[in-house]
Amino acid sequence: MKIEVTELIRKALEARNSAYVPYSGYQVGAALLTEDKKIYCGCNVENASYGATNCAERTAFFKAVSEGERKFKAIAIAGGLKGKPITDYAWPCGICRQVMQEFCGPDFQIIVVKSEDDYKVMSLAELLPHGFGGESIT
Repeated sequence: MKIEVTELIRKALEARNSAYVPYSGYQVGAALLTEDKKIYCGCNVENASYGATNCAERTAFFKAVSEGERKFKAIAIAGGLKGKPITDYAWPCGICRQVMQEFCGPDFQIIVVKSEDDYKVMSLAELLPHGFGGESIT
């Protein structure tokens, strides 16, 4: 998966450039890999009504799901202040983690990125232990 990781990181870094962030100035890009090796990218889109803001991770997931995708392997996430180098990892928020729980298994890989050479990889089970999913309802 090394080649896929490199490509996902590049695409997440590139997707940051499309972020609409007039309020926070914090640009995030995400690149989501399906099991059949398609990549869907997303960026964060802010709104003056903060509740209407959408994160990069959810943008990528919703694009993929709206096109019929349901099986995912990994996501790369890169975020930082506009016009400045990335200095920290952009971990997914709670709502994004819940969306991942809905569509992904415990081995789904989350890659948080500072650069092509500086990143961390964690499974969904590690990032969201004891997650609440559909099996909790039935």
